[in-house]
Amino acid sequence: MQTADFNFDLPQNLIAQTPLKHRDNSRLMIINRETGKIEHKHFYNILEYLNEGDCLVLNNTKVMPARLFGVKKSGGKVEILLLKRIGDTFEILVKPGKRAKIGDTLIFGEGKLECKVIDIIEDGKRIVKFNYEGVWENILDELGTMPLPPYITEKLENKNRYQTVYATQNGSAAAPTAGLHFTEELLEKVAQKGVKIAYVTLHVGLGTFRPVKVDDVLQHKMHSEYYEVDKVNADIINNIKLSGGKIIAVGTTSTRVLESIASDNGLIRASSGFTDIFIYPGYKFKVIDNLITNFHLPESTLIMLVSALVNKDKILEAYNIAVAEKYRFFSFGDAMFIG
Repeated sequence: MQTADFNFDLPQNLIAQTPLKHRDNSRLMIINRETGKIEHKHFYNILEYLNEGDCLVLNNTKVMPARLFGVKKSGGKVEILLLKRIGDTFEILVKPGKRAKIGDTLIFGEGKLECKVIDIIEDGKRIVKFNYEGVWENILDELGTMPLPPYITEKLENKNRYQTVYATQNGSAAAPTAGLHFTEELLEKVAQKGVKIAYVTLHVGLGTFRPVKVDDVLQHKMHSEYYEVDKVNADIINNIKLSGGKIIAVGTTSTRVLESIASDNGLIRASSGFTDIFIYPGYKFKVIDNLITNFHLPESTLIMLVSALVNKDKILEAYNIAVAEKYRFFSFGDAMFIG
């Protein structure tokens, strides 16, 4: 299986640079796996495809304002990006990397926040320990900015538009973008229809944007991301599964959590840890039945995951139709429902 097998031609002008005024007004492509039929709707029509007794699984991670601009104590500007917390330290990226050696102190907000470089790891990443007074979340909210993906070049006017309306667990370097289409009102209508809503957590790392750099898909090594599922939500998902209802994952992140912790009978267990599961065609899904997802980068692990649920040729057909129909792509783009 070659990486090039998942390529398609995407005009740059179809990469959405800003969110729509109303979250659920985005377009929604429907793919029926049984018939192969493709339909064009709007996201608020998702209610037509969810039934009483189904379970919608949402990733409740919250994006940290993880980009910080500061200076070295010894002089020189630096920019850092928080990737993930490791105990009382953080793994970060630094620009320019040569300016952050072990023992260096970086200063942000005229001294409101400082960190010391304590280790250098692979790919130029650093491990740092922060020093501050007050509440970490408040300081980060004051000094940090949203770490938008590299393909978004326009300024985001309202940083909450890069958060889902149900984000509660701080820790992501990127948003679980399939969930950006939901409004609180739409989720209320979902619940009123008798659809259960369950939450899992997966803190999205920058590896989600990392291109596959090997020709042979099987040689690609996935990034590792922290996940957590509590017993209450595991029980909700298991009860729906046992009763014959459908499990609808919102996004590839929710999918990766569920499939990482599934037993062979499709049931899950409450747990936490790190997952580097890589899902590509040939994978046999244990938990999820349907998927809500955005339109992804060519040759990415995300389009490979989606191709595992349908099939590669059908997904590439759908993507080519999306290009022809001028769907909006990536984080602030339109959505797809695979039923």
